Amino acid sequence: MFARSARGREAIEFVPHRRENEHLQVLAVTNFKGGSGKTTTSAHLAQYLALQGYRVLAVDLDPQASLSALLGVLPELNVGHNETLYAAIRYDEDRRPLGDVIRNTYFDGLDLVPGNLELMEFEHTTPKALADGSASDGGAIFFARIASALDDVAEDYDVVVIDCPPQLGFLTLSGLCAATSMIVTVHPQMLDVSSMSQFLLMTRDLLGVVRDAGGQLKFDFVRYLLTRYEPQDAPQTKVVALLRNLFDDHVLTNPMVKSAAISDAGLTKQTLYEIGPGNLTRSTYDRAMESLSAVNGEIEELMRAAWGRS
Repeated sequence: MFARSARGREAIEFVPHRRENEHLQVLAVTNFKGGSGKTTTSAHLAQYLALQGYRVLAVDLDPQASLSALLGVLPELNVGHNETLYAAIRYDEDRRPLGDVIRNTYFDGLDLVPGNLELMEFEHTTPKALADGSASDGGAIFFARIASALDDVAEDYDVVVIDCPPQLGFLTLSGLCAATSMIVTVHPQMLDVSSMSQFLLMTRDLLGVVRDAGGQLKFDFVRYLLTRYEPQDAPQTKVVALLRNLFDDHVLTNPMVKSAAISDAGLTKQTLYEIGPGNLTRSTYDRAMESLSAVNGEIEELMRAAWGRS
């Protein structure tokens, strides 16, 4: 679906994708910088929502597949060819329905679309598809393919949590276009804030291109989540004050504090909801759990407000 522009260049003509199931909340957890806590946030948020009784689908969009490993699926051993999200968004005859690659996890109410290095194929095949005119094969232009795939399983879930890769490529762009809400994780250090600034500028420009192509982008909410926060660290406290001054209530009220409990749980590829207080100092565990529950509870309230529920 290409149309010749007034300047003689090839331009994409895009029919806006309309989500068929408006009840589905799709949360994209993202940032440009690695180590900002995206995967840890995604895993704990998905498990928290499952514990609250929501039907949750976690989507690992990162080729490094840390979320998959954290949820019990080893990408190098347990995920074969055409068993990631790429299977549902690829451009050739090997495309499969998303339901074919969804897996149950050991966590009740939480399913997973695993990732591995195969996801990088989307970064390589999309430019070729744009060049040869096949970018709309399957009924959706490249940046609407994830949204289209999710529509096929929307009736089975209440919430989708997408762990985006730490780069602004075609995968991330398609994930953001599928999202109804966005959580930007930020470590309160000046280098991380500078990186986040570049990420936001690039995202604005790229999503502007999507909008110019006819895409309709509307998020229920966009919030910044402070991660690995140390309240006793004076420089971090100043950065937090700066962020709250700049972004006001777009910064979540509750930060995710830095905790040895989460780090210790990660050593055995577990989350704080799994490891339990028996393996840690009780005060350390309680402090971390209190912070985690406050953050996830605040995000849940934003979701419920988007649904029009108290």
